[in-house]
Amino acid sequence: MRSQISWEEAVRWLRSQPQHAELVKACFFDDPLIEAARRYRASSEWSAVRALLPRVAGNALDVGAGRGIASYALACDGWQTTALEPDASDLVGAGAVRGLAEEAGLDIQVVQDWGESLPFEDGSFDLVLGRQVLHHARDLPALCREIARVLRPGGTFLATREHVISRRGDIAAFLAAHPTHFLHGTEHAYLLSEYLTAIRSAGIELTGILNPLQSDINLYPETRFSIRRILAKRLLWPFPEMIPDALVGWLGGLLRTPGRVYSFVGRKNSAGVRVG
Repeated sequence: MRSQISWEEAVRWLRSQPQHAELVKACFFDDPLIEAARRYRASSEWSAVRALLPRVAGNALDVGAGRGIASYALACDGWQTTALEPDASDLVGAGAVRGLAEEAGLDIQVVQDWGESLPFEDGSFDLVLGRQVLHHARDLPALCREIARVLRPGGTFLATREHVISRRGDIAAFLAAHPTHFLHGTEHAYLLSEYLTAIRSAGIELTGILNPLQSDINLYPETRFSIRRILAKRLLWPFPEMIPDALVGWLGGLLRTPGRVYSFVGRKNSAGVRVG
């Protein structure tokens, strides 16, 4: 059995495999980092994220910032951005975010710490964004409580591209199919009910639960229109643009693929207590 290696080493391995070149680019693991960040900000994924954000930019926390692509997009869109990333790596961690911010000339505060114990005052942020973060939580309820704590009342919560399983037995199939888990051993997925309970119990009111086909956030690098084209071809229907959103969303809710991707949108309720 291969010994587990660091996340940075796993990404370096992935980038060295020619058969994974498209995956590397789709994950924004390619260099130069600033070009990957610009591509992310111009992507259909970020456009869909932006549509869910408050119209007036304020203080934003990017939890589990990774290479900093979401921090970059937030800062470029006018948010006062803090990137929280526990990994020190210059390739995939806090070092990468600092280098990106410097090269782009952006004022991004980088904090190297874990999300389960955030080093910020209560109500510090108008927005907390986590891209592919909740499923990596060491303690999912604790992470959600900390996110809720540092959000101001009425502040926006957005967790995107979170892996979901239908039953606990599905986790083995998801991990076996993941391209890098066998190297670093840190991937995970939760039941949809586990995400919802952790978020709501923290005092966050969910305003959107987006299944795999309901948003370009989850579909990237595909889009809802590309899914319509696929459906139209299968149905022998020449007008993909006429396939209704409701049908696509309904089909997304039927999916049971282990590790399928959901996103969650919410706001901190004024009382800061369990909702739903």
